[in-house]
Parts: sequence; structure tokens; C-alpha cells
Amino acid sequence: MDTRERLIESTRELLWERGYVGTSPKAIQQRSGAGQGSMYHHFSGKPDLALAAIDRSAAELRQRAEAAFTGPGSAVERVAAYLRRERDALKGCPVGRLTQDPDVMADPGLRRPVEETFAWLTGRIAELLEEGRAAGELDPALDPRVTATALVATLQGGYVLARAAGDAQVFATAVEGALSMLTR
Repeated sequence: MDTRERLIESTRELLWERGYVGTSPKAIQQRSGAGQGSMYHHFSGKPDLALAAIDRSAAELRQRAEAAFTGPGSAVERVAAYLRRERDALKGCPVGRLTQDPDVMADPGLRRPVEETFAWLTGRIAELLEEGRAAGELDPALDPRVTATALVATLQGGYVLARAAGDAQVFATAVEGALSMLTR
């Protein structure tokens, strides 16, 4: 892995663990093993590097989600596969956690990939729910967009509840509760 990649990956990890304020250039350099000169050779500063890291986290979230969304099974099974996929529930969502970071949310450039990722995710789930509704898997009265928004909110809230309880099972319970509402 080259220096630029080490810088991005180290920043991703630090943002996830510590947030934007806690992700100092010194911490990035220590974690990545890169010197200050290398950091500023590849990035104009911390905001530029943070944006690259957030973009990478957002792209990874989309890639993992899309793998489940285009996998085998019915539309509902594919949504369920995404919701049930393996996650570190106690660590939280690397993109969702950024919404709790006032510095990220106050910066339109850093906020953009977070907003776009959740809009994309909600839209993709809504498409699958529409597909499931059209195939007769779901109640014809189900509103795909509203339901997709609720499912994304359940995921993010499940992370919060699991972290608060110190128990990953709380996340799994939230997911199963949401899925049970789809199939009634």
C-alpha cells in the first residue's frame, strides 16, 4: 500500500474511532507511518484528506450494499441480506457516525458524501421494495420510499442502541423487528 493509501486508510480509521476533531494530522501521520511532508504532498490539508477518507468510506458502504442488493433471491430477501449482513455493531457505521460530528456536518464539502450516501441507500432500498411490491411480496399499500427511510433509520438507530447497551445483539434485534414489519 502506497503512502497516499496509508494516509486515507489511517484517516478513515481515526474518523471512525475519534471523529474529525480527534483526528489530528499528527495522529494520522503516526497511524500511517507517513511524515508531514508526505501528507502535504498528497493532500492540501486535513479537510482534503478527511474528504478522501469519507468518500472512501461512502464508496465502501455502497459497494457492500450493492453486493447484497444484486445478490440472489427475491427483492425482500435481498433487502434482508443487506440488513443482516455482518457488521461491527458496537463500532457503529463509519458513515452514520459522521452525522454526530458537528465539524463534519458544518462543512458542506465533508457533509456532501454523507448526505449523498444516505440518499442513495434509501433510494436503492425503495427500488427493491417497489420491486417486491410489484411482485406481490409486499402489501400493495406499502410506500417504498417511506419504508426505505424507516429501514435506514432502524439501521442507524440500531447502531446507537447497541453501542449504548454494549451489546451487538440489540442491533440484530432492531433489524429483525424492522424485517418483521415488512412481512406482515
